[in-house]
Amino acid sequence: MKSFFKKTIWISLIYLFFQIEIVRAIVPYYYLPTIKNLQKQSLYIGKNAYQLLFFGQYEDSLNLAKLAVKINAKDEKLWLILAEAQIANKEYKNALSSLNNAEQINSNISEIYFAKSNVYLKISQQIKAKNALEKGIKIEPNNHKAIFQLGNILLMEKNYFGAIKFYDKSIKIKPDFWQAINNKGLAYFEKNKVNLAIKFFESAISIEENAEPLLGLASCISKNDTKLAIQLAKKALAKDPKYVNYEYRKEQLWGEKLQASTEILLQNEQLNKDVILAKSKIIESS
Repeated sequence: MKSFFKKTIWISLIYLFFQIEIVRAIVPYYYLPTIKNLQKQSLYIGKNAYQLLFFGQYEDSLNLAKLAVKINAKDEKLWLILAEAQIANKEYKNALSSLNNAEQINSNISEIYFAKSNVYLKISQQIKAKNALEKGIKIEPNNHKAIFQLGNILLMEKNYFGAIKFYDKSIKIKPDFWQAINNKGLAYFEKNKVNLAIKFFESAISIEENAEPLLGLASCISKNDTKLAIQLAKKALAKDPKYVNYEYRKEQLWGEKLQASTEILLQNEQLNKDVILAKSKIIESS
């Protein structure tokens, strides 16, 4: 009985083997990827989405980021990439939803809160933007850019000395952070401390000869040294024509007093050609 039983099993196995081969010959063989392979693939797609975002291909980046999240919805980094792509495409509500998903997965990532703050600022919810920044800074207390942004929110609220305190903190972490030094100039001018504004605009220029501190300094000295002010204004407009525009300067957080001084300076006859050229360049680039 035992030998017969063995023969029967072997015959069955041989038959089964050939049956499998026949089925394989008829039905194509499909590779089913493992979870680990899917995760790797999603990260690769996410990286490509981020690269497209970097190169300004916002719509393609968004589509790839959505695909990456569909493949792997448990990776907070992919949700962050998707949120950045949604922000670039001005899908702010969707971006907040993606950031909430990332936070649910891992609430200890400062970038989530910094990105949330960015979205809240874009939809004019400054209190929520401030709260999000503060959460992020608790996780990453030495992030000079986040501290600077907190100062910017206070500057928007016209809390000038409060803004200056945060700018000082960011400069303490990064002494050559000219943007914070420049913004101290913006704040001091609005408090009628023109000499201090001049000092910080000059300090910013010594680090980076950027259009913003150049024009800020020009506006500060326009009453007392018109010749130098015009030279600085010409240089500023040549470097970045957008600063000829009132609304653009407002976006850069220029206060009402500095704006008024700058408008008077730009009406000087010696700057007519420079102003016209700057405006034409803005039209060409739009």
